[in-house]
Amino acid sequence: MSLGYFAYPLPANEPVHQYAPGSPERAALKKTLEELKAAPADIPMYIGAEEVRTGRRGVLRPPHEIAHTLGHYHEGGEAHVHQAIGAALAARAGWASLSWESRAGIFLRAAELIATKYRYLMNGTTMLGQSKNVFQAEIDSACELIDFLRFNVHFLGEIYKQQPISGPGMHNRLEWRPLEGFVLAITPFNFTAIGGNLPTAPALCGNVVVWKPAHTQIYSAQMFMRILKEAGLPDGVINLIYVDGPVLGQVCFGHRDFAGVHFTGSTGVFNQMWKTIGENVGRYKNYPRIVGETGGKDFVLAHRTADPQVVATALLRGAFEYQGQKCSAASRAYLPSNIAPEVKRLLVEGVRSFRMGGVEDFENFINAVIDEKSFDRIETYLRNARNDPKVTFLAGGGCDKTRGYFIEPTVLEVSDPGSVTMCEEIFGPVLSLYVYDEHGFDDVLSLVDTTSPYALTGSIIAGDRQAVETATERLRYAAGNFYINDKPTGAVVGQQPFGGARASGTNDKAGSQLNLYRWLSARVIKETFVAPTDYRYPFLRPESGGL
Repeated sequence: MSLGYFAYPLPANEPVHQYAPGSPERAALKKTLEELKAAPADIPMYIGAEEVRTGRRGVLRPPHEIAHTLGHYHEGGEAHVHQAIGAALAARAGWASLSWESRAGIFLRAAELIATKYRYLMNGTTMLGQSKNVFQAEIDSACELIDFLRFNVHFLGEIYKQQPISGPGMHNRLEWRPLEGFVLAITPFNFTAIGGNLPTAPALCGNVVVWKPAHTQIYSAQMFMRILKEAGLPDGVINLIYVDGPVLGQVCFGHRDFAGVHFTGSTGVFNQMWKTIGENVGRYKNYPRIVGETGGKDFVLAHRTADPQVVATALLRGAFEYQGQKCSAASRAYLPSNIAPEVKRLLVEGVRSFRMGGVEDFENFINAVIDEKSFDRIETYLRNARNDPKVTFLAGGGCDKTRGYFIEPTVLEVSDPGSVTMCEEIFGPVLSLYVYDEHGFDDVLSLVDTTSPYALTGSIIAGDRQAVETATERLRYAAGNFYINDKPTGAVVGQQPFGGARASGTNDKAGSQLNLYRWLSARVIKETFVAPTDYRYPFLRPESGGL
């Protein structure tokens, strides 16, 4: 029974803790890191009301300290995918009928638990499991995840208010139903907040979810799942499983009740998923919602009027924070010839000042890449670049995986703007620079727009406002998130809704109402208060005095 219209005002973004030396939060987080490392975790899958332990255990190790064991997770198989779908569908009716204020309360409570009781555990599991430094973890696994939960409640409340007009003698209303079936959430390693948002955004809308995180993000994913349980999430609404991708896809994409997929990952995987869904479309009750954020080859374009210090800072942060493993990381830059020497000098100076190592030393800016597969792929790019006469190493290039998967932040200068490292997504700490004639700005705009199939993020740095306006217009479709005089990373929920187009995804903008619309199915209801009793319309009446 609904007893009122409940308002959820626009929240403020969660304040970022700074973890300065001597601060209580720094001491508390360091203590949490010690405790996590001292107690290896035994991590089950969460299916319905069960904590499922299969005995087939995968090991979790910090990417920066591969000799240490954080714990083990229990691997699932095809039967567990079926079990998760069954648990989700069993929970569907009860969850969809739960009052809006009760659903909202669960996720708002989860946000508050992360902001207080579990902040250091969310940050600690992210730092150790995904090799993030303290600041990168804080803005991700604490602040952004909290913001997703709080802002999504506000955004959905605003959607629910949207109603049609009613004519005389009738009332029209609009129901925002959940989808008919289950939603599959497939989440990446690089952002704990994405791992939390992809299953909870559909669930907030009344959907039930099967959630598969990247194996390299399980350590923080299970912590968030435990928080959701404590916040009161009913059994079966979100089911967390650890299975191989092909097994997951075979079962979920072939199921009649598959209603949609919320995905962040590689473009190749997303393309294959879309193809499979298309081939199976005749099986489904409804056309599934396909929402994906995929790859990027994100750019920084500097104009001849740009401040070299601003450009260098944007590149040092944008390219190398979290080892370049952000979808939005700056990986190609275009420098005008007049400021290029100074920008390059500042870049080399900055890279050489970076400290690299484990996450427990808070003075380390750079940590490890996520796993050996990633390390080997990036190392191959660097090895090939060394053999390319059109590439010059300005800084970095070293690789060492004896203790952890460490790759030095690397700056390359290319003489060919079509070089491999300017075009292909590397997803690591590698920045490629191309120097163009300072008077060739118009030509370089076309180059930026056509070099890559992706269109996720990009930035223009210029002192000349006409150059800013020209770039903004000419690069309209080159980036879904476009930055002026800033790095192309760091989107904030509610401020810069995130997503790109072209080969970068469906641009459904996580962190806004746009994303939530995809998990709703509208139904219009018209009620007539006094129904007509004669089929005849006025136009059928005879003319006065007619034959």
